[in-house]
This record gives sequence, structure tokens and C-alpha cells, in this order.
Amino acid sequence: MNKENIYMARTSPKNVIDAYYEQFHRDFSSFLRYRSEEVVSGGKMVLTLLGRKSDNPSSKEGCFIWELLSLALQEMVSEGLVEEAKLHSFHIPQYTPSTKEVASEVQKEGSFIIDRLKASEVTWAACGNFYSPQDLIEPDDGYNVAKCMRSVAEPLLAKHFGDLVIDQLFDKYKKILSDRMSKEETKFINVTVSMTRR
Repeated sequence: MNKENIYMARTSPKNVIDAYYEQFHRDFSSFLRYRSEEVVSGGKMVLTLLGRKSDNPSSKEGCFIWELLSLALQEMVSEGLVEEAKLHSFHIPQYTPSTKEVASEVQKEGSFIIDRLKASEVTWAACGNFYSPQDLIEPDDGYNVAKCMRSVAEPLLAKHFGDLVIDQLFDKYKKILSDRMSKEETKFINVTVSMTRR
């Protein structure tokens, strides 16, 4: 159905994108309902989520980082290191909502009033680059982003593909990231919402 894609992508069929959104709707609605039981009336809550500015759920803003990991996995399939069937059955369980989708879900659930909602950008190169100008060695942006993504995805990947392929996978991913980051500006989008409990 979604073949080599491990996430939503520009080539993903509509039913895949719809399934991701429906899961987000259920999860975020439940999250808001449970938080409303913990926050007193008039209390505040601020959330920051990975998201997107675009209305298109499969836009590069939310999907590109996973598309590149998918390329690394496809390389491993072509080298016989990963079974093709395992690639086809792996899916990242995350949805990057737009500001409109966050607003809509907060309003539908009904426990909170939105005070402020905005999207901001963080370059991938900022991920893990904590160094001073006096450092003699240039940071390896691809390595830093791969390391950051490994901290997020390794447990899922290791459970599905096995521990033995993880180091090779992230080595390939680092090279793909370094190449892409040298050719284009890459960014994460954060959606931040400040809310008041009704």
C-alpha cells in the first residue's frame, strides 16, 4: 500500500494519509481530554509539537526527514541487508499537524481556549550543534542530525529490523543527510499552542 515509504510521502495513497490523520485526531483528542482533568479552570497549558506550515500532510516540512531514512533502508534492501517485506511493513507512528489542524482539534475537543498559536522554524543544522566559535573542528551536521533521529527512532527500528543493522543504517542515513543538507536548507517546523482551561 505505502511500499518503500516508512511514513507519509508525496507518493503515498490518500487512504494512508487519511489513516495517519485519523490516528492523530484520536490521540490528540484523548490527550487534551486527559489533560483537562489535570488542569484547573483558568489554568494554562503550552504545547510544542513537530508540525508543518503547509496544509499538505505529505509536504516536505513534515516528511522529508523520514523520506531520507527510508532511502537508507532502501539501500540496505538493495544490498541484501534488510528484507524487502520488512521495509514494506514498517511505518513511523507520528503525525506532524498544521496549525489549522491543531486549532481544529482543540476546538472540537472543547476543554481549552486557544490563547496563541504559531509555527516556528528550526534548521536541521541546529540539531546537536553546541559548540563555540573557538572550536577548531567544524561540526558534522549530518552526523548530528542522524544522532538526534537515532535517539528518537532506534527502539522502533531495532524491534522491527533487528539490532544488527542499526549501526550500518545510521551510517548510511548520516551520509544521505550530509549530502542533502549541503545542497538545500532543511528545517523542522514547530507548532506551539498556548491554551487556557475553560
